[in-house]
Amino acid sequence: MLNDPPQKSRRRLLRRKLTAAERTLWGKLRGYRLAGHRFHRQTSIENYVVDFYCAEKKLILEIDGSVHLFYGKPESDRTRQQHLEKLGFRVLRFTNEEVKNSIEIVLSKILAELD
Repeated sequence: MLNDPPQKSRRRLLRRKLTAAERTLWGKLRGYRLAGHRFHRQTSIENYVVDFYCAEKKLILEIDGSVHLFYGKPESDRTRQQHLEKLGFRVLRFTNEEVKNSIEIVLSKILAELD
């Protein structure tokens, strides 16, 4: 279920091509920096690759750019989130702008979900 070997090259590519918002958030999450919780980036769960994942709390963080507003993405994001929630994961979604302009608010929402 986690980190399916056929998706390994895709996960690596996504790790190398983090968006600015993903890089900013990863700087706050990596190395147990957020209240001692370990996060992984670009983890595959079944056929999805999620942006950030805390295994201990089964918490997924998704950072959405403007592409998520168009071309049927809102519907596919909703379907994806519902499927992950049926598997027992919790999903928090933030926009690039939220991460860029309000990182402290984003971190407080994540901390609240971790508690």
